[in-house]
Amino acid sequence: MALPKGVAALLAKAPTDTVILSSLRTPICRSYKGQLKDAYPEELLSVVLRATLDANPGLDPAAVDDVAVGVVLSELGGSKASRMALNHVGYPSTTSLYTVNRACASSLQAITLAAAQIRTGMIDVGIGAGTESMTRNYASRAIPVDLWPALRDSPVRDARDCIMPMGLTSENVAARYGVDRAAQDAFALQSHRRAAQARAEGRFHAEIVPVQTRWQEVDKQGNKVGEETEITVTEDDGIRASATAEGLAKLKPVFRDDGASTAGNSSQVSDGAAATLLMRRSTATALGLGENILGRFVAATTAGCAPDEMGIGPALAVPKLLGQLGLATGDVQRWEINEAFASQAVYCLRELGLQRAWEEGRVNPDGGAIALGHPLGATGARMTATLLHGLRRDGGEVGVVTMCVGTGMGMAGLFVRE
Repeated sequence: MALPKGVAALLAKAPTDTVILSSLRTPICRSYKGQLKDAYPEELLSVVLRATLDANPGLDPAAVDDVAVGVVLSELGGSKASRMALNHVGYPSTTSLYTVNRACASSLQAITLAAAQIRTGMIDVGIGAGTESMTRNYASRAIPVDLWPALRDSPVRDARDCIMPMGLTSENVAARYGVDRAAQDAFALQSHRRAAQARAEGRFHAEIVPVQTRWQEVDKQGNKVGEETEITVTEDDGIRASATAEGLAKLKPVFRDDGASTAGNSSQVSDGAAATLLMRRSTATALGLGENILGRFVAATTAGCAPDEMGIGPALAVPKLLGQLGLATGDVQRWEINEAFASQAVYCLRELGLQRAWEEGRVNPDGGAIALGHPLGATGARMTATLLHGLRRDGGEVGVVTMCVGTGMGMAGLFVRE
């Protein structure tokens, strides 16, 4: 049977393609209590940047022209610390670096910018990465405190709402679009079950890079106790394999007394990093790395929405992206939709007509941020790694990564398996 015209065009190979040679991540761990709580964001970044070289032994570090790093909460020192990490693990000073902040989509934006640089001839080889230690930065920088009063008290509601707590935006989506507590808890339970099964079956092994770091126990007040120990972290530690519908139903709403968003059906506050290596196909061939190609970056787009219901972003970005490429949702074999909150994920599945795809395991088949965690600056690149390795393992060809974005946006990127 002939392929749809849009899909056939995607699968055709050309020397000018922007290809991906590796897409790797650290384990994603719970902030404050997890195994990466004592690691620095630049430390985590250094691990995936070094692993990128190790995964491509024929690649001279000097061939990497530029590196884009998604950072959100750690942005104050992120550019300097990220550059230090780059040099520290073996990249020469001729490799440049910059940071990107599009909130939850920061590292997908980093991948997109690296691809755009390659496509326009600015560079031949680039890395799109992301890193976040929410343990170290969450409390002080989640919402700006030193803000121009004219904005904080702006008569324009969409200006004021840009600093609305994300949990309240989740409650707004649930109330406005009829996503009840039962639907949210059921979605969350499935996320944990899928992630637990994926971990048990070793599905994450190809994408995870172990992290050697330090860990020290803390008491109930958050004070460090005991001796610091050296540990090697190899697995995500936020997955609750023992989660039950009854247990989730007992949790109280976190953001509004009469709400439905709980700690059990919302994404976890997490620590982690990820990196994706991109280059022009002709460059990969010239460097003898053609056999390493995992897939191709095709396109990405963003869309804006009201800040107080930012979670609907994927429902706007995905149709825009598919429309630009002449595709339909049925042309996509695998979807990675960020689970910022179950409320917005359920709504987006309904709006995009992907409920059946989710039930069949074509949407987040290995779980999502509710189970795995959501280290803001790293999530897009983490999802890209999960998508690309999943497509290779399961045999799909076309995949989409999409997420909602704080302050009212959605972003979606489309990739093709090699």
